Amino acid sequence: MELRHLRYFVAVAEEGSLTVAAERRLHTAQPSLSRQMRDLEYEVGTPLLLRSARGVELTPAGQAFLDHARLALAQAEAAVEAARRAAQPAKATLVLGFLTGQEIDWLPEAMRILRDELPSIEVTVCSQYSPDLAQNLLRGKLDLAFMRPEAQMPDLDYRVIVKEPLMVGLPSDHRLASQDAIALQDLAGETFIGMSNTAPTLRAIIDDHLGSSGLDLRQAHRVDNLAMAMSLIASTRGVALLPEYAKNFLPRAVTSRPLAGEPLTIDLVVGYNKTNASPIVRLFLSRLDQLKKKAPHRDDEIPAAMATTEPKGDRYARPG
Repeated sequence: MELRHLRYFVAVAEEGSLTVAAERRLHTAQPSLSRQMRDLEYEVGTPLLLRSARGVELTPAGQAFLDHARLALAQAEAAVEAARRAAQPAKATLVLGFLTGQEIDWLPEAMRILRDELPSIEVTVCSQYSPDLAQNLLRGKLDLAFMRPEAQMPDLDYRVIVKEPLMVGLPSDHRLASQDAIALQDLAGETFIGMSNTAPTLRAIIDDHLGSSGLDLRQAHRVDNLAMAMSLIASTRGVALLPEYAKNFLPRAVTSRPLAGEPLTIDLVVGYNKTNASPIVRLFLSRLDQLKKKAPHRDDEIPAAMATTEPKGDRYARPG
């Protein structure tokens, strides 16, 4: 069995079609791909795909094989990345990831800790969805990431740095904006804006909380990023539950209020791959208590971003 068999199988499983996977993902002929899949099934010893005129579906064996195939490919990428880094000149480097928007609060102190210990360290910064950060930690493309604790990632470990309260985002002239805090029951009948699967941890926390409250909020929209959330709050006069760091992005047309009662929170963690033996990673983790003491205390002013650091990554802040 070769890595290409695993790549082909994952592509077919994700596309749900041999033809689409061959043409769009793998740039190969469909008959050749079909032959590769038959060879893989022969080697595994059991059917992995159910073929029909509508495409392909995974058998139970195929679904189990898919999880391990993805992990094997991620580990292979991590091995390549580790080898490439080892071949580079000995220089202190760190690749640091952020859930987009969190770098405003956490990057300055993270950089101070690193530069205090390693003045000449080269730090690369990127911002992504939390699930993407998790995948890049697995592949060895990131050393550390400020993110959400993603489920079913046994090769990753997380250190909680803050429990971030969720708040209500709503139009600035909304009737509830006059209140100091908003009870969940006050949102009954409002157009509710939920989260998409780009923020699975946040979505699960919100959906679970709404379910346990017994409040039937009709989720009219699900958003992929904070810019979209702000736009829909303003344009549909809807409301949303957002993590507190979203205050960094509130336009004039949108305001926020805390939830009344016991706070609903989501963990912000520093995630890392358990197999990453970098001494810089270990050093940074040993300074997390120092980082926690600098946890942001937000007010109505937006903190200034570092003028000399421009993170690479996505254009819009992602919810999460």
